[in-house]
Amino acid sequence: MPQTSTPSVSLTDNAVANLRRLQEEYDMPGFGLRFGITGGGCSGYKYVLELEEEPVEGDEVIEIAPDVRVFLATDHHDKLKNSVIDWIDTLMEQGFRIENPQAKNACGCGESVSFNSEAPAEAAAQPAG
Repeated sequence: MPQTSTPSVSLTDNAVANLRRLQEEYDMPGFGLRFGITGGGCSGYKYVLELEEEPVEGDEVIEIAPDVRVFLATDHHDKLKNSVIDWIDTLMEQGFRIENPQAKNACGCGESVSFNSEAPAEAAAQPAG
């Protein structure tokens, strides 16, 4: 059964507003944001951000607001705890940006990351969801 806890991941007001916009734009009211990692990318792991209707077994459910939830697989918690998810909108890029204090290195695209103490990405990361 998914567990609800105090927030270990947070969203900025801008990220919340844009998540709500995406829920409406894609006709997915109440869908949560799946936040996780998977093996791959130039730094070893890639972030996963997807809209999902419900949490799955083993998820931590983070209630940001009544209509905004984040689903975080508990086995990703140590690598993603205390992350802040923001939304940026510039001439060069648009989308979610992650500030993760657990990250050691991130590539220029911001989607690939490595961590301070880790097993090889192929063995440690499982797809989120």
